[in-house]
Amino acid sequence: MRLYSVLNCHGMRRLTFGLTLVRHGETQYNKEGLLQGQAIDSALSETGLLQADAAGCYLRDVNFSNVFVSDMLRARQTADKIMKHNSSCSALQMVCDPLLKEKSFGIAEGRRVQDFKEMAKAAGESFPDFTPPEGETQEQVKERVKTFLEKMLQHTGSEHWHDRGQDGTAVPAPPESSPVEGMADDGVRGIPVHVLVVTHGAYMRVAMRYFVEELHCCLPQGCDEAHMFSLSPNTGLCRFILSITKEGSRFILSGIRCVFIHRRDHMKQ
Repeated sequence: MRLYSVLNCHGMRRLTFGLTLVRHGETQYNKEGLLQGQAIDSALSETGLLQADAAGCYLRDVNFSNVFVSDMLRARQTADKIMKHNSSCSALQMVCDPLLKEKSFGIAEGRRVQDFKEMAKAAGESFPDFTPPEGETQEQVKERVKTFLEKMLQHTGSEHWHDRGQDGTAVPAPPESSPVEGMADDGVRGIPVHVLVVTHGAYMRVAMRYFVEELHCCLPQGCDEAHMFSLSPNTGLCRFILSITKEGSRFILSGIRCVFIHRRDHMKQ
């Protein structure tokens, strides 16, 4: 599975599109500092529903062309709220994909995050990379991220290749900074293809590391890796611009950059 290709020749046709990742809203487990993982399919709390509504209001005028969502209830509820506020989503189908599930924390699910940290310390391993018994390793989660990204690239390319912009190979230059506040359509104005993905905190953390360390994602000035790899807040928003080229019948990622990371200014509204 080849996702990334460095292309230097001019005149290569490409499709540039936006990718917005959203973490689900708060659940009661989040509020109480308990791990959910995969075995506990909890609903959004009252606060989580309000957060999802706020994210939907913030994104209401942003055009989306595709919506992919974890098949877990908290993510589906969050995506549903966002889509109900957004007129561009009225004709779209929410595609639920188990590849977007939260990381499995094995025997630690349902227990306190503090217990998880103590388990990691007792095992002499770092938090949050520790894998409890019966849980997923970081590598296993990364494989799910890679598989989903490949699947999403092929789907997006097949559906929207006719919407590609001008010929070329490079993604647009990164912004000068990664503001925690800004316009809802930052980075995607004038880009007709924009994918919304609603998923989970630990999953997003693994995805961010993969984007930076293996796909060489370009970061905005002022955004360091410590912030990039931190846990996104509930309904935190991350946006990327991707470019793909076509090689035979397959679509290959040729560039990726971050527009902003873990934005949550909608929560102040």
